[in-house]
Amino acid sequence: MTQDSYNRGKIEYVIFDMDGLLIDSERVYTDVTNELLAPYGKEMTWDIKAGLMGKPERDAALHLLSFFPDLPPSFTLDYYLRARRELQDARWPSVQPLPGALRLVRHLHAHGVPIALATGSQRRNFELKSSHLGALFGAFEGRVVCADDGLVRPGRGKPHPDIFLVAAERFLKRKVGEGEVAEGHVDEEEVAERAKGLVFEDAIPGVQAAKRAGMKVVWVPDANLLTIGGEAAPIVERPDLQLKSLEEFVPEEWGLPPYDT
Repeated sequence: MTQDSYNRGKIEYVIFDMDGLLIDSERVYTDVTNELLAPYGKEMTWDIKAGLMGKPERDAALHLLSFFPDLPPSFTLDYYLRARRELQDARWPSVQPLPGALRLVRHLHAHGVPIALATGSQRRNFELKSSHLGALFGAFEGRVVCADDGLVRPGRGKPHPDIFLVAAERFLKRKVGEGEVAEGHVDEEEVAERAKGLVFEDAIPGVQAAKRAGMKVVWVPDANLLTIGGEAAPIVERPDLQLKSLEEFVPEEWGLPPYDT
């Protein structure tokens, strides 16, 4: 999608998703799930996976299992989550940053641009995924919202905007208020403050959450998602910019400091 830089506005703060955007963790989710399904002749294909991305853990798992109603009774939601967790825990310490992630995050941090992380991961999983990547996650200086921190009400995960609004208000001290812009009770000052924020996302529910928050959003989808025709809808919830990789992002087009030459 082509966008003219003049209508992007000047960005004053940035919020990142994590899985599949900053780190190559979505591959682990896919591999582990398919290891568990393989003995039953099942597979989580990308058309199924697309509907899971960005959702809270249990919601995503329920959605997944709905595609396989003939799994044995022993393959319960709790069994799946427990078995998946054991396999994932062994792999998180070796997950690596995706192209362009380290450079962009450290660049914004070095230039004093306020940044935060808003992830649907549980806090324990965030720690396992991030503890060996201090150069990347240390730049956030603890400004991280996880799904189970108690800061977002149950049932209000993405595509609801709450997690981005919490990140902006609590950690970046922006007066953004609560609720979706379209609901009509967000005042003009809060709308203006939200429009100064830029969200980076890889998942459609995250794109929708950012747009419902009234923030700008850059979508960096997995190429597999595009092959199945994944696209945010309706039009008002589509991203402001779509990139193949964070390496393609040009900070100065958004009023942010350019990369050092």
